[in-house]
Amino acid sequence: MKYILVTGGVISGIGKGIIASSIGTILKSCGLRVTAIKIDPYINIDAGTFSPYEHGEVFVLNDGGEVDLDLGNYERFLDINLYKDNNITTGKIYQHVINKERHGDYLGKTVQVVPHITDAVQEWVMNQAKVPVDDDKKEPQICVIELGGTIGDIEGMPFVEAFRQFQFKAKRENFCNIHVSLVPQPNATGEQKTKPTQNSVRALRGLGLSPDLIVCRSAKPIEMAVKEKISMFCHVEPEQVIFIHDVSSTYRVPILLEEQGIIKYFKQRLNLPIDDQPSDLLMKWKKMACRYERLLKVCSIALVGKYTKLSDCYASVFKALEHSALAINYKLDLMYIDSTELERSTEAENSVKYHQAWHKLCKADGILVPGGFGIRGTEGKLQAISWARTKKKPFLGVCLGMQLAVVEFARNCLNWEDANSTEFDPDTKNPVVIDMPEHNPGDMGGTMRLGKRRTVFKTENSVLKKLYGDEMFVEERHRHRYEVNPELTHCFEEKGLKFVGHDTEGNRMEIIELENHPYFVGVQFHPEFSSRPMKPSPPYLGLLLAATGTLNAYLQRGCKLSPR
Repeated sequence: MKYILVTGGVISGIGKGIIASSIGTILKSCGLRVTAIKIDPYINIDAGTFSPYEHGEVFVLNDGGEVDLDLGNYERFLDINLYKDNNITTGKIYQHVINKERHGDYLGKTVQVVPHITDAVQEWVMNQAKVPVDDDKKEPQICVIELGGTIGDIEGMPFVEAFRQFQFKAKRENFCNIHVSLVPQPNATGEQKTKPTQNSVRALRGLGLSPDLIVCRSAKPIEMAVKEKISMFCHVEPEQVIFIHDVSSTYRVPILLEEQGIIKYFKQRLNLPIDDQPSDLLMKWKKMACRYERLLKVCSIALVGKYTKLSDCYASVFKALEHSALAINYKLDLMYIDSTELERSTEAENSVKYHQAWHKLCKADGILVPGGFGIRGTEGKLQAISWARTKKKPFLGVCLGMQLAVVEFARNCLNWEDANSTEFDPDTKNPVVIDMPEHNPGDMGGTMRLGKRRTVFKTENSVLKKLYGDEMFVEERHRHRYEVNPELTHCFEEKGLKFVGHDTEGNRMEIIELENHPYFVGVQFHPEFSSRPMKPSPPYLGLLLAATGTLNAYLQRGCKLSPR
C-alpha cells in the first residue's frame, strides 16, 4: 500500500479536496486502484448535524454515512463508492479510544494523546485503506489522505503527529506528503508573494513532516522566478514545486498536474509499476475539459433554496446539473434564488429584492427545489413550485422539494387550504407529509432514513423510468425524516399527480410525476449524490433536456444522446 498525505497551509478552503481528487484520478488513469480518506479535525462524530453554512453540504454515502463534501469530490473524480469510515473526525477517534478504555483494553494504563490517539489514527487509516471501493472489489493500491484545516491548527496537531510517526512505519518508499499552499498576489503591487508558503512549509517541517511536493495555488499562472524562489527557500527541487492557478473548470486540474510531470515523479518517488504516460481515462478528461470550455449554447436553471449565499451548500446539486448540461452540450447558467425573497413578506420589506428574485425565476428555463430542513423559506418554495406547475416550466423537486410539490398540489388542486407537512404544522387537518415513526427518536444525529435504498417503478408510463433505461427499479441515496402520507395518495392520483415509484414494500412514495406537463418530477431520494462527470444523473438530465426542449427527441431515440 502506498500512502499520499495531502496537507494545507496559509488558509483553509484552498482546494486540497480537488487536488487530492485530481491526484487520485491521475494515478487511476495509470491503471492503479485508488481509495481516499478525509480527516476532519472537528469534534463532531460526523457532518450530519451541521448547518450547510458551516462546512458546505452534507454528502451522503451508500452506507448512510453523513460526511464532508470532499468525499463527494473523491467519488465523482475517481468513480468509486466510499464508506462512512473513509471520513475520520476527532470525535470518531476519541469515541473509539474512550470505548476501548471503558472496555478495559488498555489494562489500567494512562490513556493519552500520544500514543493512544495517534496509534488509533494510524490503525484506522491502515484498516480503511484496504477496503475495496471499486466495483471489482479488489484491494486498493494507493490511498490518498486529505488532512482538513491548515498546518498549525490546534485541533489538527494529533493527526500531524500521527503521520509523523506513520511515515517511518510505512517506510519512505510507501509514503509521500503533498503540501498545498497559497501564493497571494496583492493588488497594490501585483507581485506574487512566496513568504506565506515559506512560513507554512517551515511550520510543517517543525512538526516533523517534509513535503515531497509543494502545490502552489494562485489566481493567475505563477512565474518561473517565483517557482525557483520557492524551491530555494523551501529546500525542494524545482520540479517538486507544482502550480495550480484558478481555471474555468475543475476538470482542468488533473491535466495541469499531469502536464507538470507528476506521473514521472510519483513513479520514481513511490516506485510505482506504471508507464510515464497516462491511459485513455485521462485523455477522456482532457476531451471533457476542452468541450466544457467550448460550449456556446446556454441553459439557465433557477435553484430555489434557503442556503444560497454559499455555493458549497449545494455542491452536489450544482455538479449533477453541470454533468447533465455537459452531456447535452449546453453551458449551465445556475441562478441561485433565496426562497424567502419570493415571499409576500419580502415584497413589503424590500420590493426590489422581491421583484429581482421573481425576474430570475421567470426567465429561467427550468426550476429546481432541492432538499432542506426547517420552515424558513418554504412559502417561497411553494410559490416557485406553483409557478412551474401552472406555467408548464420544467421542474425537479428533490427530497423536501418533492414534499412541497405535494403540499402545493394539495392546496391549489385539491383545495385543501391548510394542507401541510407535520414538520411545519404538527396540527394540520390535512397532513399530506408526515414524519416516519421509526425514525423519530430524541437524538438528531444519524436518526434519519439514510443511505442507498431501492425504489420500484409501479408503471410503465413514466418519464423517469425511461430516463433510467426502463429499469424495473433504481437504487439511490436518501436523507429524510418525513414522507408523503400514503393514506392520501389516491386523492392526488385522481387529479393527475402520479406516484410512479415506491419503496420495496409499496408504502413509501419515492417518485411523483404530473400528467400533461413537459417535466414535473419529484424524487424523495438525492440522485445528485450518485451523479458522475461521464454518467449524469437521470432526474437531472431529464430537467436539462426538458429545459432545452429536447426531452421528447431524447426519449424517441431510446434515451441516447446525440453525437458530440
